[in-house]
Amino acid sequence: MTDYRLFGADTSPYSLKVRSFLRYKGVGFEWIPRSRNNEPDFQANAQTLATVPLLVSPQRPVSQDSTAILSALEADHPEPSTVPDDAACAALALVLEDYGDEWLNKCMFQQRWGQSPDREAAALRVLTQLYDGKPPRARKAPQKQIAERMAARLPLVGAGAENSETLESSYRRFALRLNTHLQDHLFIFGGRPSVADFSIAAQFQQMLLDPTPSVWLNDRAPFVTAWCEHMEDPKAGGPFEDLAALESTLVPLFDGELAVTYLPWASANAASASRNRKRFSATLADGLFEQATQRYAARSFEAVRKAVSEMKDNTPLQEFLESASANKYIG
Repeated sequence: MTDYRLFGADTSPYSLKVRSFLRYKGVGFEWIPRSRNNEPDFQANAQTLATVPLLVSPQRPVSQDSTAILSALEADHPEPSTVPDDAACAALALVLEDYGDEWLNKCMFQQRWGQSPDREAAALRVLTQLYDGKPPRARKAPQKQIAERMAARLPLVGAGAENSETLESSYRRFALRLNTHLQDHLFIFGGRPSVADFSIAAQFQQMLLDPTPSVWLNDRAPFVTAWCEHMEDPKAGGPFEDLAALESTLVPLFDGELAVTYLPWASANAASASRNRKRFSATLADGLFEQATQRYAARSFEAVRKAVSEMKDNTPLQEFLESASANKYIG
């Protein structure tokens, strides 16, 4: 008898994020790939969203928000800890988790559904899962329907054709800097994974399933691909490190990527949401980025910004944000 039941999908980065976290915590759980056969069970537990992950907990309400799930699990199962000992690093981990969930996900989505043959291969994986690993013989029509339905969502999430070059450049820029960082560190903040690792690895794990980005990542970012494999069932290899030991390769992740894409985008999106606007634009390093306002992402970013703002007296954090050109967004 397991304590938790996790409905998920191997094609869902947020499902992999939660599954990996449960494995790291050593918590007993049942992994239930969502399919036609277990759909009634899923619907009976789902709240208002027909999405995965969905975690059924022995002591908390059902949750489908990966960030909230990780926070609750950390509170209920504090060891092994995923919160860096250095308070500055703990705050930066929250920023990077949001980056993975809300920006790097756009990059993954664009790579998967915005081009061929990635789109067709992904549609077949989705179809196979829906049929419990045995896709129907007449698969071409439903496979095409899945591909077309997901491609139609590209503009909604900001991954339409007009933003495709920006998103492709973004994930590659970040992967190269993360690859350099991981050459000297087992995880992003030292010898143990934080929420940042679970979020970001899940997005890259999805890209490694897709033909186009997987070729590039395996060729140009081998430490990232090895880290992604380790993150499927991560094990601590040592203690967390303090910010001083990390910043030489951590700063470039921020000033070379987050500060030129995610942070200005998230700030503009949050401002748009606060004014009840339907669309917004943000000026990024690679040009103008336009899309529909994302209200969940706005709430998520405001929560991160609030957590960072409460640490204004933390000198190492404030100095890091200034050197990383991030202080005007979250300082």
